[in-house]
Amino acid sequence: MELDKVEKLVEKYFDATTTVAEEESLRDYFSREDIPAHLEQYAPMFQYFAVAKEERYTKKLALTKTPKGSFRTLYKWVSVAAVAVFTIGVYFYNSTPKPVTLAEEFTPEEIASAQEALALLAINFNKGTEQLYHLEEFQKNTNKFLTKE
Repeated sequence: MELDKVEKLVEKYFDATTTVAEEESLRDYFSREDIPAHLEQYAPMFQYFAVAKEERYTKKLALTKTPKGSFRTLYKWVSVAAVAVFTIGVYFYNSTPKPVTLAEEFTPEEIASAQEALALLAINFNKGTEQLYHLEEFQKNTNKFLTKE
């Protein structure tokens, strides 16, 4: 094979545009002993491809079946149970009712009587706080006499 033709084929090989027949001719060329010095770097690669093409795996592969109670079966049943629980939850879901205002729940008479009762409570509460003010004044005066300031 001519040297310039081999160089062009190597270029085409690295550009990934060679045919199977051209790759075979390159393997044949680089399997020879008299390779030019500038192409010797490619020889081990093409020699490896020629040897690797003939390799075969001869050991037997042990193909085992998975047991019936495997993880895959468990996974299927767990997913079925999850869907069932979700469906039951959606069926029995009670949405929260719309909040009811006081005007909708009680009559105007009931609201008025409640306001009246709260007003009486406020009046009595204020009377109690007035008594506390007098008690506070009494406490201050007592402390003056006891400590004699």
